[in-house]
Amino acid sequence: MATFLKDLVNHTVSVTTNDGRNIIGVLKGYDQCINVILDNSFERVYSMSDDVQIENLGLFIVRGDNIAIIGEVPDNIKEQSQDDTSRAPPMKPVTH
Repeated sequence: MATFLKDLVNHTVSVTTNDGRNIIGVLKGYDQCINVILDNSFERVYSMSDDVQIENLGLFIVRGDNIAIIGEVPDNIKEQSQDDTSRAPPMKPVTH
């Protein structure tokens, strides 16, 4: 995993957490526990009653033991998300 993350530093990534949150930001760093530092980050909040909501988070740390999925996304994902009118139920927590 650490080798994969090395290639993503300074790229925009999407992190899905074990509790069902979707956080997007520029990967600035990580450590041996896969704790990640995201800059210019925001969370996409899904709901069945409203369009996708954007919550700005700024500089944000996600603990490695709370990361379910991490992957690269386009740099303009925030602009795409702001125009997103899709509705979906919130993601459920990951169960092992």
